[in-house]
Amino acid sequence: MTDPWTLARDTASAAGVTLTPLTTVEDADHINDVIDQTWGGQRLDREVVRALAASGNVSWGARDGDRIVGFVLGWAGVDDRGLHVHSHMLASIPDGRHRGVGTALKLAQRAQALDQGIELVRWTFDPLLARNAWLNIGKLGAVIDGFARDFYGSMQDALNQGERSDRAIIAWDLRREPGPRTPPPADDVVRDAGGEPATADVSDPDAALAIAAPRDYPALRTADPDRADRWRDAIANAFERCLGAGLIGCAFDRERSAYVFDRIGDAS
Repeated sequence: MTDPWTLARDTASAAGVTLTPLTTVEDADHINDVIDQTWGGQRLDREVVRALAASGNVSWGARDGDRIVGFVLGWAGVDDRGLHVHSHMLASIPDGRHRGVGTALKLAQRAQALDQGIELVRWTFDPLLARNAWLNIGKLGAVIDGFARDFYGSMQDALNQGERSDRAIIAWDLRREPGPRTPPPADDVVRDAGGEPATADVSDPDAALAIAAPRDYPALRTADPDRADRWRDAIANAFERCLGAGLIGCAFDRERSAYVFDRIGDAS
């Protein structure tokens, strides 16, 4: 396995940033600047950043010159799979996106967790956001092993206001070298039919299943909220169906903009 910190720092360098720990109340102001440019309408208490760092949960920032252009924040948690890091927030400012800043920050979080003897990171994300799906499942190689409708209830930030806060639940095995899995052949459960979600029944119990997602959901939401709602419902129903059948989301086919769910034993 490539040294985790070497991988994180090399990825950051390729993105034009350096990694820096965020441990002080003043660092919280930099985090809040990124939050405001990403979500709007919410802020993080300054004391939280300090308390997290003091308890071993150091947040990481991406520095470009004298600016913090992105951050990742989380804490140690416990669930039925044992100890893990819950990665709560990841963001980069608009001009820091699409260049690998988010990937570098996640890799820093991975390296820190492995230093602490933790081998699993979990988080949630909106499954309608294909760009985030590609980062989480494609670039990092995490899998989807859970889903919850309206996870956070009504959210008031500018990005999520008026949305049902459905969230896919991610598991990232840190022992595995980061990177995508090759999508297996899959039958469509949800496909894009001229911009509308078209659903289908699949009779083969052993088939891998594909769930299409809009390539640019925020733009769709602005242009046609009713059609966006139909996509949200179709994807929620399909996720629940796949997970209920014992499948996990093991790949994201970027060319098709589609999740691929398969048997756990086949998702290595």
